Amino acid sequence: MVDQRTFDEFYLGTRAALLRQLTVMTGNAEQAADVLQEAYSRAWQRWGRVSTLADPMGWVRTVAWRLAISQHRRSLVASDRLRRFIAPEAAVDRSPASDEVIDLRAALRLLSPEHRRALVLYEMCGLSIAQVAAETGAAEGTVKSRLARARAALAAALGADYLAGGAPTRAGEGSMS
Repeated sequence: MVDQRTFDEFYLGTRAALLRQLTVMTGNAEQAADVLQEAYSRAWQRWGRVSTLADPMGWVRTVAWRLAISQHRRSLVASDRLRRFIAPEAAVDRSPASDEVIDLRAALRLLSPEHRRALVLYEMCGLSIAQVAAETGAAEGTVKSRLARARAALAAALGADYLAGGAPTRAGEGSMS
């Protein structure tokens, strides 16, 4: 039998953080909300097993990420069909944001999905290199490489002062020296 109270507590305790994380990972708040809703639905259906995992939040985040990737792939096919058969795509994000937020969103969109995901999991979610590796299925060295490349790409896109005044790195982790 599913324990509704523990699921409710889990949901209420994790939804805001996961929504923020997935919004940054996907670059789209609406898509993040949609995939997160579906991931929580799947967690509820499997709560007897998911609740016993060491990191149920990581399970939900991974399911949501995989759903987002699937949606992205479907949208690429649909966009290609629209472009070829109907009309050019005309999607515009009209959400108000500060210049810094707009610049950061634009810079994050330049990163590959793998680099963006590693950066969000490490910097925003506070996962260790080992935890990012476990969640993404990549080797720790690959995670370190992705973090270094993501930071370099952000620094190039945002300017040389980005890392000096912005995202601090944790001592010992992520450094490539």
